Amino acid sequence: MPDPVTEPPVMDPVYEALLYCNIPRVAERSMEGHAPHHFKLVSVHVFIRHGDRYPLYVIPKTKRPEIDCTLVANRKPYHPKLEAFVSHMSRGSGASFESPLHSLPLYPSHQLCEMGELTQTGVVQHLQNGQLLRDIYLKKHRLLPHDWSTKQLHLETTGKSRTLQSGLALLYGFLPDFDWKKIYFRHQPSALFCSGNCYCPLRNQYLEKEQRRQYLLRLKNRQLERTYEEMARIVDAPTKQLRAANPIDAMLCLFCHNVSFPCTRNGCVNMEHFKVIKRHQIEDERERQEKKLYLGYALLGAHPILNQTVGRMRRAAEGRKEELFALSSAHDVTLAPILSALGLTEARFPRFAARLIFELWQDREKPGEHSVRILYDGVDVTFHTSFCQDHHRRSPKPMCPLENFVRFVKRDMFVALGSGSTNYYDACHREGS
Repeated sequence: MPDPVTEPPVMDPVYEALLYCNIPRVAERSMEGHAPHHFKLVSVHVFIRHGDRYPLYVIPKTKRPEIDCTLVANRKPYHPKLEAFVSHMSRGSGASFESPLHSLPLYPSHQLCEMGELTQTGVVQHLQNGQLLRDIYLKKHRLLPHDWSTKQLHLETTGKSRTLQSGLALLYGFLPDFDWKKIYFRHQPSALFCSGNCYCPLRNQYLEKEQRRQYLLRLKNRQLERTYEEMARIVDAPTKQLRAANPIDAMLCLFCHNVSFPCTRNGCVNMEHFKVIKRHQIEDERERQEKKLYLGYALLGAHPILNQTVGRMRRAAEGRKEELFALSSAHDVTLAPILSALGLTEARFPRFAARLIFELWQDREKPGEHSVRILYDGVDVTFHTSFCQDHHRRSPKPMCPLENFVRFVKRDMFVALGSGSTNYYDACHREGS
């Protein structure tokens, strides 16, 4: 698996699509939990994208992809904990979740997947994530005590079944004893996890400019437009309707599950169509980073969730034994702004079951000093962040001082906006540039 930061996306659309699918593997390299012996792990903050899912849209006038979302042991991919996970989830009707999460199913169960439903692949991806993190953080570093309680976990998810189920699968792989009495998920109404700080007019202005950039790039791509026209002719639908249905979403699902693209009496949607659309996605990602319009949106979009993370880290550094493990089960549109805001401009777009992790460490030789490591899909990206990219040249420590991260969130994110604002409210409400 390539480094998601130091090896930026290539123009091979099939290769990039395979990485996006994130097909579960037996062994995966991981740099989580690596630190000199005199450092103690204090807390861990995990952000995940939900696992593999059924499409949100279908290609117009074609049959829905026949993908089974039940969880069965004799189908690949498989995980040794899969049957136990299903059994445990089926007994979780008394689980205590913040409304409206209690109305969501705890595991996928439809023979023909519902739109956006988590698949068996998605469940296995997060069972594997959980087991990997358990081996590192619990077995090796003993992050949680044997008698851990609800207070030592901070769990939150959006109101989609695929994010709740992904979070539950990761926790089931992670926790040594999955006790429903100790599991409490909070509901985040916004995919930005902005809690009570979601109203931000300037962020929305940046988003509108970014969407305009995307539109203009698409207009310039004549090959893309010809591809949409050809696909529309095949399925006998207006080109505008086909484009609006975002066909790459359904095509990626078919590709990841090794299912043929649809055919009609007019012909077949084929791999060449897929390559053209996927190649445009890669080019869009590249231009997005170059034009910097997205950065303004990302800084304001990611600030609330990063500010909450800083608050938890500071409390843990003060010796509080609460919220030692935080999990935010989210979407690509949650992780992408965080990556951009951190300065990880070369990072790949979040794949299914992507994980972004912040580790807080204490130097046992200097107990008053705390440091941060940041990892994306198992790769240490700490020194690729804008607030710590030069630190390793001045210090032998393989991590970043906590105060660098705090200063970035409390001050430097606003400086990067070039607004003169010193707090989130003022930055959101100043006149757009």
